[in-house]
Amino acid sequence: MSRLHRRLLSLLSACALVLALAGTASAENYVAMGDSYSSGVGAFSSNLSSSCIRNTYAYPYLLAQQRGSALSFVACSGAVTGDVINNQVGAASSSTNLVTITIGGNDVGFADLIIACTTWGCSSQISDSNAQIANQLGPKLDATYAAIRSHAPNARVVVLGYARPFANRTCSAATGVTLSEESALNNLTDNLNAKIRERAQAAGFTFVDVNPYWAGHDVCSSSRYTNGFVWYSATNSYHPTRDGYRYGDVPAVRAIIG
Repeated sequence: MSRLHRRLLSLLSACALVLALAGTASAENYVAMGDSYSSGVGAFSSNLSSSCIRNTYAYPYLLAQQRGSALSFVACSGAVTGDVINNQVGAASSSTNLVTITIGGNDVGFADLIIACTTWGCSSQISDSNAQIANQLGPKLDATYAAIRSHAPNARVVVLGYARPFANRTCSAATGVTLSEESALNNLTDNLNAKIRERAQAAGFTFVDVNPYWAGHDVCSSSRYTNGFVWYSATNSYHPTRDGYRYGDVPAVRAIIG
């Protein structure tokens, strides 16, 4: 082999190494935290974790696949703010580039509340949940966001809100819920999102309103992004559908982070 060939091979090897290292360095370390609206409940799958009902139809998994991110997926069905602090933030570190989260709904009984409306009425529960949003949720969110920032000091943190489930119409999917209850539940959702937005922005995080992506896809739509009441699976009731995660949450987040 000539000296020129040896030099060319050495140069090509060095270039290949640089490219490989560059690819490794640019890989996004993504930690997906939160509750059932992040773990994938509503997609009727638990193919990643049966205990947390975590699955490959959830928006964090789809987002990571699209972006080529290294995903640490710790969101769990039923999680409240304290669960994020005690069981999820440890997945993040100074090398974490991106964190997404939905949290706060279970702290005020959001999903259970809608089921109550379906079965036996919920006006008193709605009032109680609104009071919790106004008086108790803020400090819980502040503590959660502080824990995330402490563990992931260099990450961009994207906080998703919750979608309004109704659109002032009734159907079999919303059985048992009156128009007045629909309006009250949508208002509660707005109050919840407003509190989450306020505290997320105070923490320096980015809030994502998913509702523009849900327009025309309420529980009574023929192309719904939120399940209505599922009599054989209350857990999946009033959670995003697979289309909701794919065509609602994912583009909502990508509109912010690219």
